[in-house]
Amino acid sequence: MEPLTEQQIRASFANCSKGEASRIKMPDLAAAPWGDLDFLGWTDPGAPQRALIVTADLHGIVLRRPDSRRTGAMRSSMCRICYTGHTSDGVTLFVAPLAGPAGRQGNTVGEYICSDLACSLYLRGKRQPRGRLVRQEETLGLDERVDRAMTNLGGFVKRVTSGR
Repeated sequence: MEPLTEQQIRASFANCSKGEASRIKMPDLAAAPWGDLDFLGWTDPGAPQRALIVTADLHGIVLRRPDSRRTGAMRSSMCRICYTGHTSDGVTLFVAPLAGPAGRQGNTVGEYICSDLACSLYLRGKRQPRGRLVRQEETLGLDERVDRAMTNLGGFVKRVTSGR
């Protein structure tokens, strides 16, 4: 992914107002591992329940995290973007308001995604899921896994931005 500027990122958000986009706290763009990213994802440090994703083709969406974390027995979950298996709270159901009138009426869509939004790093083996989870071996190469993840993310982003 090519490095993005703050202005590009703020202008990319489809499911929030310009005022809301202007108040989002940006990640440290200079420290982002751009060469290993397929999309930029982060949690707003000023609003920890808010997460954000911006794709390489500048489609940005605002997401909400649930108020509470799962507790109890160790469970495993799989990210629906990169198919990385995690234990416990490694996957979160993120909910996004739809763009346009539907979103202003409170309509949302959700997806189970890596809690830290680091799908690109998991795909490349730069980050490993916590816990003792047995990784499923795949026959797909890195490029094919990245294509699959970007197709999955693109479908989710399209559901959000289409307002349906």
